[in-house]
Amino acid sequence: MSYGRTVVKVLVLLLAGVACTALAEDTKNAKPSEKIPKGAKIYVAPISDGFDTYLKTALLDKKVPVEVVDSREKAEYQIDGVSDTQKAGTAKKVIMWDWHSREEASIRVSNILSGEVVWSYSVHKESSAHGKKSTAEACAKHLKEAIAEK
Repeated sequence: MSYGRTVVKVLVLLLAGVACTALAEDTKNAKPSEKIPKGAKIYVAPISDGFDTYLKTALLDKKVPVEVVDSREKAEYQIDGVSDTQKAGTAKKVIMWDWHSREEASIRVSNILSGEVVWSYSVHKESSAHGKKSTAEACAKHLKEAIAEK
């Protein structure tokens, strides 16, 4: 992968993270007009680098109280987002003795009918031992907490 492509990917991910973080800050300050109920039917849209597969698995493993469905037509809510992985470079391996990848992901849950974003979360792991699995599990854990609070 060329240096230019990597820079563009990082910039896109950072912009998406800023947007999701801003949305998360807004939802902390303003009362959401809608809550995600337990047992809600959620469709996980395709996410870059196959992150959606890791996220579906994490939702099941973390026992998030939602039903993951296989098509958007059957769902009440949709999860979409972005993900990026950067494998450890030679300098990181030699200088820091760290072979773990850097992982970033941002997801948002939106009501399919209204289009309203009802929840969002961003995660950054500088040295992730388990790659995408770690970031997907962090997203699932925080979604479970958000649903349990409501």
